[in-house]
Amino acid sequence: MAEGSAHAAPSGSPWPPLTSLGEVAVHLPLSDLTGLLDAWYPPTWADSWDSVGPVCGDPAAPVRRVLLAVDPVHAVADEAISWDADLVVVHHPLLLRAVHSVAATTPKGRVVHGLVRNGIALHVCHTNADSPPHGVSAALAAALGVDDAVPLEAHPTDPMDKIVVFVPHDDLERVTDALAEAGAGAIGDYERCRFVSTGTGSFRPMAGARPVIGQVGDLEQVPETRLEMVAPRGRRTAVISALRAAHPYEEPAYDVLEMAALPGDRGSGRIGRLAEPLSLRDFASRVVATLPSTGGAVRVAGDPERRIETVAVCGGAGDFLLDRARAGGADVYVTSDLRHHPVSELREHAGTDPSTPALMDVPHAAAEWMWLPRLAARLRAEPATATVEVRVSTTNTDPWTFSLPMIGPERSLP
Repeated sequence: MAEGSAHAAPSGSPWPPLTSLGEVAVHLPLSDLTGLLDAWYPPTWADSWDSVGPVCGDPAAPVRRVLLAVDPVHAVADEAISWDADLVVVHHPLLLRAVHSVAATTPKGRVVHGLVRNGIALHVCHTNADSPPHGVSAALAAALGVDDAVPLEAHPTDPMDKIVVFVPHDDLERVTDALAEAGAGAIGDYERCRFVSTGTGSFRPMAGARPVIGQVGDLEQVPETRLEMVAPRGRRTAVISALRAAHPYEEPAYDVLEMAALPGDRGSGRIGRLAEPLSLRDFASRVVATLPSTGGAVRVAGDPERRIETVAVCGGAGDFLLDRARAGGADVYVTSDLRHHPVSELREHAGTDPSTPALMDVPHAAAEWMWLPRLAARLRAEPATATVEVRVSTTNTDPWTFSLPMIGPERSLP
């Protein structure tokens, strides 16, 4: 494969350019690529109010080029058309609220028409991409030098079952294979995981039974293997169906045990520590130097000389985690779209509780953009997408165009 060349940012763009992979001849179907995204960021992880997944595109269409962006705005659609992209993956949904028309006379309709007319698909990874350890908040934490980051508010692990079934020894491998093919036995990066032990099963076939082993009316004792495998609860029906189909007995004996929900590695926000402590002033300078420039500004609430070591972050609007950041012992909490009253209330605590974190409000689009290079790197490292050229959009989609400091006696609050 040829070495990728740098894509230059548009003239005057404040968003940093990244490199892309060289284009090759054989291409991946759209359904395969979006299936990979759904495996990394399952739609079931999205909040109930969210709208994620495919917006437009032919699942059978080949994908040569993928553009990654934060917002599905007209400028991003134009960039995708100009670059001859086949797929645009965005963080923010285009159609979050219900619409009754996508006429080209509306802003959203113009985006849809432009993409469809040029054969470009659109796919959304929003709140389903916020929570995982390779998601938006984790990317922001890593970019700011926050080490050993863990969820600020951990989500429970996905619901799991343990399937226990008793199988004649000679049928163990066949039943194991059937359960694995139905989705059982996957633990992390391992598949077909199981535990087996041996014992003796006993049963008496009654009138009407058609036993594989033994005779009606006779008590049978059979050497059997106890097979245990875990399975996602959502695959329960498929796994039990596969078990019954593969098992030699007319009425196999099995148990379905619901496993306890434990805190997982997914969750809202991230919290960790800096390798070396910084003053709040210096840490704020790091934030400004790290995030791509926008017309917005970084706002800080706290003593500029405060020592910062434990840092909490949340990509996107994160004032719902203010109390979690305080309870978690953060020295500063970095997020976006902080409202006046929650910030004011938290800062009131600082007068009586010096451990109350400082606050840093950063431009929304800039903070979430930090996820895109990590997603690009993941796509480029995936063997299945080796034929796909990946580019991170350099279009500044922050809606604010410039900001001014609120200084001067004519504007000063008394």
